[in-house]
Amino acid sequence: MAHLKDHPNQGCRYRLTRRGQRGKIVSGWLVAIAAGPAIRSGYRARRRRRGPSRPGGEMLRARQKLGKYLIERRLAEGPFANVYQALDTIEGVRVALKVPHAHLLTAEMLQDFREEVRLTARLDHVNILPVKDATMIDSQLVIAFPLGKETLAERMQRRMSLRTFVQLAEQMLEAVAYAHQNRVIHCDIKPENFILFDGNRVRLADFGIAKVARRTVEGSGWGTLGYVAPEQAMGKPSFRSDVFSLGLILYRMLTGVLPEWPYRWPPPGYAKLRRKAHPDLVALVRRAMEFHAHRRFRDAEQMRNAFGRIKPRLLRRHAERRRKANRAAAPRDWQTVRWQQFQRQYGRLLETRFRCSRCRGPVSEPMHACPWCGAPRAVHRHPTRFPANCPRCGRGMKLDWTYCPWCYGPGFEVPVNRHYSDKRYQARCSNPACPRHLLMPFMRYCPWCHRKIRRRWRVPGCRDSCPSCGWGVVKTFWDYCPWCGKGPLGR
Repeated sequence: MAHLKDHPNQGCRYRLTRRGQRGKIVSGWLVAIAAGPAIRSGYRARRRRRGPSRPGGEMLRARQKLGKYLIERRLAEGPFANVYQALDTIEGVRVALKVPHAHLLTAEMLQDFREEVRLTARLDHVNILPVKDATMIDSQLVIAFPLGKETLAERMQRRMSLRTFVQLAEQMLEAVAYAHQNRVIHCDIKPENFILFDGNRVRLADFGIAKVARRTVEGSGWGTLGYVAPEQAMGKPSFRSDVFSLGLILYRMLTGVLPEWPYRWPPPGYAKLRRKAHPDLVALVRRAMEFHAHRRFRDAEQMRNAFGRIKPRLLRRHAERRRKANRAAAPRDWQTVRWQQFQRQYGRLLETRFRCSRCRGPVSEPMHACPWCGAPRAVHRHPTRFPANCPRCGRGMKLDWTYCPWCYGPGFEVPVNRHYSDKRYQARCSNPACPRHLLMPFMRYCPWCHRKIRRRWRVPGCRDSCPSCGWGVVKTFWDYCPWCGKGPLGR
């Protein structure tokens, strides 16, 4: 069990000592990540003493105006700034507003912000989140960014296929590699700083601004606890530090587990990593997560190139596994394949939600025979979406129908005095004396006047008809007419 002791004159840095070895530095460097609870509790205490994040008291509220922006809701709250979703009332688009705490904005800090915003503006890449606008509004610095759908941290809460992982990881590496090509070290690589847009487009955020946060918020440390590299915790960040953080994120994306200090290999979740990932991908993640910086990739560009070389093997293995899974789950008989094809093409149109009691083929409520085996269905023995059932045929009825439209027999007493509308009414009764005239597809009798329907119903999207009754059939799939039970149907 490790204890943490304050290191003199080192600010928020800590050294790791073992029980019984008081005062002795075990690892030779100071571990900020292991001091997570101490840092957080210390910061919360200082936060309570300092008071609200905005002078005068309160954060921005919903429907509050800030220049041309209309605040809609708060997205995130941090020790450095608050992030809001807002509407640009001039352009008519929604943006993410980052509003730093006013007590941090000294003249020196404002100059730092200007330099960092200019740095971000220089990083013009499709996978880097651009600064849309940066301005002073009522003596308050406001930075506007394009509004994404969610962060990578939120996306990681749901299941992720290997193909999606490859798509996201490739864009993450492209973003950090471009920054490294421009001699920029991010120093705060974490899932919350990768923003996802439509089409799984990934953009890396918080370039440089995190640096200002480290210098102004006491106790925030170098980077984010949980993703900081060992040498970065010592105050010596490099390109390899960003590589280490990327390795931790990739490992968590694949296993759902975030490795912890002291980062011994294999970390928790390694068995799941081996089952899910190609051995080449396992080797890439392990090299990125090496404790000693000189054993990692030189920078994200080298890591991206290595990932590009193994990407075809990853996708090929993923496709092979899917084919094997599909073959294992594939139906063995042609009839099941035929039913599946029919359901994809006509299932929603005909509402074939039920199964024939003899052959298990898909049938719908109005059918009086199974179109696959010809078994009679004089009585419907399945649930119905209608509010009532006919006591003779078991099919559904609406409360304002006087007669059952599916079978012939005496009428019923209507329990209500109102008329109900229904989007399924698609035709009209030909009887001039009919009180309502409304008909649903494949009704045999009018539910209002009890007249037999002379109309020849058709199957949507198919011109085939039964030679006996003239109603529409699907000869491509059916062997029998489901309306009159005659068959087999010629193809």
